[in-house]
Formats: sequence, structure tokens, C-alpha cells
Amino acid sequence: MQFTFYHTNLNITDPQRSLAFYEQALGLKPIRQKEASDGSFKLFFLSDGVTDYQLELTWLKDHTQPYDLGENESHVAFRVDDFDAAHARHEQMGCICFENHKMGLYFIEDPDGYWFEILPAKG
Repeated sequence: MQFTFYHTNLNITDPQRSLAFYEQALGLKPIRQKEASDGSFKLFFLSDGVTDYQLELTWLKDHTQPYDLGENESHVAFRVDDFDAAHARHEQMGCICFENHKMGLYFIEDPDGYWFEILPAKG
């Protein structure tokens, strides 16, 4: 039996704000969308254009308050081929929320408070 990664889901409060953030910060683009027939939810599937793995963003019409992320100790990690350029972009966006210079990595925070680890390419 073989399991393979498919997608990670995050709930969001403002689709336009989130879609703009993920494209600007991480280069993720929507590849498909699904909407409930009654308009109660929308799903947005984002891709890096390289791997098959997707980030699914879920917007729930009746959930208008910020999500309770608890201690927010979970995260998704990205490797980037130009770490310095990525850091400069994220610094300009004001979304860097934690840096660990000793380990050579940092985290960014999306509009809903989710953290993403940014690592240099292997090598």
C-alpha cells in the first residue's frame, strides 16, 4: 500500500486577500475552484506549477470571524531557489513573523495567521 501527498487545507476569511497573498508571497496560482450550489462555501486549489501537491483554501460563507489557530505550532515549509530575493520580497510585504538566522530560515504569516517556513534550496 502506498500513500502519496495530495493537498493541505487551510480555512480563510477573505478569498481575494488570500489569493493575492499566496500569489505574491509564494507564486502559488489557482488551478481549480469549486463552489457549493447554495453558496455556503468555496474551495480554491493552488499550485506551485512544478509539483502535483496543492494548497486548498476553504472559504465558509457563515464563518466571518478569524479562525482560532490555538498555539499555531503547525506549518507548511517551502524551499526557494533564491533565498535572498524571497526574503527581500517578504520583508517588503511585511509578512515575516519569525527568523532563525542560526538555522538559515524564516517564517511568513498569511492574512489568516497561518505560518509558512521558508528554506533555501538544498545544496
